[in-house]
Amino acid sequence: MIQAVILAAGMGTRLGRPFPKPLTPLSDGRTIMEQQIDNLRQVFGADVRITTVVGFKLDLILEAFPDVTYIYNEAYDQTNTNRSLLKALRLSTEGGVLWMNGDVVFDPQVLEKVSDLMESDTSFICVDTAAVGDEEVKYTVDDDGYVDELSKQVVNARGEAVGINFVSASDKPTLIDRLSECSDADYFERGIELAISHDSMRVMPVDIGEFFAVEVDFEEDLTRANEYL
Repeated sequence: MIQAVILAAGMGTRLGRPFPKPLTPLSDGRTIMEQQIDNLRQVFGADVRITTVVGFKLDLILEAFPDVTYIYNEAYDQTNTNRSLLKALRLSTEGGVLWMNGDVVFDPQVLEKVSDLMESDTSFICVDTAAVGDEEVKYTVDDDGYVDELSKQVVNARGEAVGINFVSASDKPTLIDRLSECSDADYFERGIELAISHDSMRVMPVDIGEFFAVEVDFEEDLTRANEYL
């Protein structure tokens, strides 16, 4: 069974809504999280196991989506995405885990493109090599083409991460260990970096630039998402 995690615990202060950012309405009548769940079920079937990590105003999300599994990050206002992902991976069942930030609007063909890698249990991050934003998580690669550096501070980046990722069953224990070493303020990408540098974990960058994907951090991102829809 496919395991998918949506990280939706944060307060979304940059977008400035009085409710969790994943509940932001889109121009097609759905919310950001609704289109994510629709995409997951469209590509992987109704049996996909969806777990959402919640925190800020969690009751609103639970009421909107009663048919998924939930994990509560009680320190949502004091921790970053590494702690939410760590909780989700520790509570996951056997096998690899696909996860995404709760603010990503994307074409379902992104999931179709990576389905073979998930089937072969290959760890990856989805990237866009056509865009390198200053505020985005960026990456470099090693001599074999696997991810080397992964953070907002990367210099001479190959592209930016889009917030959709997968950890293989074999790499999951390593990533759990490294996430547990992160500080509360770290993004989950720091855990991936540590696993790459200290444990030689191999993470493939998958360029999905041919398809639409945007993390909705600011009003202009929401405008782009609505224009796509």
